[in-house]
Amino acid sequence: MEILRTLFSLMAGLLLLSCDPAQEKYEPGKGGTEGGGDKPAVSWHERAWETYGAIDRLYRVGSGATAGFYNENYPKGSGDLAASFLWPYDGLLSGVALLNRLGYEVGYKAKVDRFQAYWRSSGAVAVGGYGSQTNGQTGGGDRFYDDNSIVGLNLVEAYRQLKDPVYLTRCAQIVPFLLSGEDDVLGGALWWCEGQKNKPGVEDSNKPACANGYAQWFLLSYYEFCPESEKAGILALAKRLYDWEYKNLRDPADNVYWNSKGADGTINTTKWTYNSGAMIAAGVRLYKITGETHYLNEAKATADGAFNYFARSRNGIPLCYPLNDPWFTIKLIRAYIELEPYHTACSRYITTFVADLERAWNKARGDNGLFLEDWSGVKSNPARDKSLLMQDAVLESLGAIALYKGEQKK
Repeated sequence: MEILRTLFSLMAGLLLLSCDPAQEKYEPGKGGTEGGGDKPAVSWHERAWETYGAIDRLYRVGSGATAGFYNENYPKGSGDLAASFLWPYDGLLSGVALLNRLGYEVGYKAKVDRFQAYWRSSGAVAVGGYGSQTNGQTGGGDRFYDDNSIVGLNLVEAYRQLKDPVYLTRCAQIVPFLLSGEDDVLGGALWWCEGQKNKPGVEDSNKPACANGYAQWFLLSYYEFCPESEKAGILALAKRLYDWEYKNLRDPADNVYWNSKGADGTINTTKWTYNSGAMIAAGVRLYKITGETHYLNEAKATADGAFNYFARSRNGIPLCYPLNDPWFTIKLIRAYIELEPYHTACSRYITTFVADLERAWNKARGDNGLFLEDWSGVKSNPARDKSLLMQDAVLESLGAIALYKGEQKK
């Protein structure tokens, strides 16, 4: 399944360390407090900056064809590629975008533009799209529909911050790739991967919540800025995908979303935080665009159901979100932040996550500034702890909470 796509090598190698003179100076130990007294106020933006400094020092490739990209793992494994897969790079950019909004100099534009090194003009279908890996110049590997939508979300954010129309052009190029993944098998919706369409009996041949939910989140974000001539088509596609996912992957018992529907029609009933998060965000945006209240009510129902399902007692902690796969959970929290103006219960849901994040900072953070996957700090999974994606999750979480709390670099 899709969570297996990122490879976690078990053999450690050596990583060439480098320093980018364009970056602001990294100051270890700065993040975490401001002011005085016994309980100084937490500065989430400083923590985010300190975490970025650790990632940049330990993961960034310093030379060669992939200089400026990031390694999949730290330490780099002997079987790792010259640059990370697209998914971890995408996750890094989500956090970097937040730092840029907070006022930090992170080489934002150059990092966004490196997405183009993952671009493939064609694959299983003769439509351009972002591949899962790169040699630093061109894209390679498989092309996944969720990956492309997450890139699209980052491109929309880049346009929002930088106002360069090239990012809207790149967003527009993703839409035909998404359309190429939609068909009438199983009643509609997108497949997970262009090379795994309609293969009954093959586990990876499925129509998942991630591909369809993230396509909606991207399309409805792009809708805000896309040319008027594109709006009707963009909205129609997003609504089709929403309707299919609501009817096929929502558990009516709690309004939380199942993982996927296989080519043979079998439902994978595993529930992940990010799948419900994407549908909450889509519901909020569809309500704002159409004014149809059922979208908002459905988002609220999923928000409540997801909190009740995912937030529970673990490892002696009375109430917390899952202790693994934090990249998934921050997507649910960012959806809660979007919904909060319409649903006050989200304040409690976000506060619970803030406590998790504080715990991670104090108990799951190593001397080198990197974090364990398990935010309680109780368990260590070396193969996953060293993954760039796990560090991305912390960076995005810290940046999102800093903005949520109204912080800004002074």
